Amino acid sequence: MLKAVIEQFGPVTALLNNAASDTRHDFRTIDENYWNSRINVNLRHAFFAIQAVYPGMKAAGGGSIINFGSMSWYECQGNMTGYTTAKAALEGMTRGLARDLGQDNIRINTLIPGWVMTERQLRDWVNEDTLKDIQRSQCLKTPLMPDDICAMALFLASDDSKMCTAQNFIVDGGWI
Repeated sequence: MLKAVIEQFGPVTALLNNAASDTRHDFRTIDENYWNSRINVNLRHAFFAIQAVYPGMKAAGGGSIINFGSMSWYECQGNMTGYTTAKAALEGMTRGLARDLGQDNIRINTLIPGWVMTERQLRDWVNEDTLKDIQRSQCLKTPLMPDDICAMALFLASDDSKMCTAQNFIVDGGWI
């Protein structure tokens, strides 16, 4: 898909790696195939997307890569070990690639959202108990909305963040 995008529009100079699945699971019941699927959907794609856009970013004189992490592993949330493991590894990958990409003026950071009130979260996971937990845990009592995450992503993609790389940017209303 990225090859088709690059062929049609030219080099990608801002990449947001945000594909993920936080499907809940019991670690005692998952098999190797399920484990691999969690790593693939939450980590593997980010690496290969970076690899795919790298030549064009380098030729363009630089760019910005934003990997989407998750506060879930900081908070020790259970029942999604595949997801939390992959999101922790994503931060390691970001920092590990920063030196390699920096020599080509390519920035790479991790944007770590808190509990964002997306349609899917509201439908699948948010209930009266989680709303109470969010209200108790966030310093800022306003619900975290997709636009709040978009604002940070736009900042990281823009030239305003030209000296930001190898960093984690947590947008969670003061949870962690």
